[in-house]
Amino acid sequence: MTKNELKYYSSLLKKKYRNKEKKFIVEGLKSVEEGINSKYKCEKIFVSNNFLESSESKNILKKKNIDILKLSDFLKLTDTVNPQGIAAVFEIPEKKNIAEINSDIIIYLDNISDPGNLGTIIRNCDWFGFTTLLISGNSVDVYNPKVVRTTMGSIFHLEIIDDVQTHSLIILKNSGYKIFCADTEGNSINNFKIKEKSIITFSNEAAGPSDELLNISDYKITIPSKGNAESLNVAVAASIILYEISK
Repeated sequence: MTKNELKYYSSLLKKKYRNKEKKFIVEGLKSVEEGINSKYKCEKIFVSNNFLESSESKNILKKKNIDILKLSDFLKLTDTVNPQGIAAVFEIPEKKNIAEINSDIIIYLDNISDPGNLGTIIRNCDWFGFTTLLISGNSVDVYNPKVVRTTMGSIFHLEIIDDVQTHSLIILKNSGYKIFCADTEGNSINNFKIKEKSIITFSNEAAGPSDELLNISDYKITIPSKGNAESLNVAVAASIILYEISK
């Protein structure tokens, strides 16, 4: 691979180039395998010399119709200190129209700024069987390398629409969806039976739900506290609420 090609692919570590090229980098064996087996289109796979010598490389190298390139300077394609030695480039799929969504329960994330939290929530959604995820425009980029890495491949299992504004939620609300806003001042999740045509929203734990979101919400829900902590980490709170809903 030429220096210009390496420069091009490494540029995808930055959001502005991901947006421009409609591509993103996935790092790690598990995540790359999940991506290859999904509906996402894989453009190239990059491997290090050490990875080629490992037993784990055999299945990946059997994949057909995907260019597999060996890189001596693998660190330029990753933002981790000790990478596994495998990464791939995938195309970002076309966004689904909001009006086309017909899931019973939709998860909406508002102003989730921490990549680790966003990645963990995506993984939570996958674990508990929620397949439609909307992400606000003021949240961290869903294709940020740390977000993708934290999902451990779950990003490929969900229908994800990013850069979603409040007016899109209003469109869904007008079509019959009820909006349940997770908030420390809400009513206990135990008091609700959330089933069909529902949108569950989670917000930045420091800022809380925006006024815009609160104004269009039908209900505020919370996890009852038994101690003195001010709040829960948003990814932890999401996992508890999603579990309760999925029961």
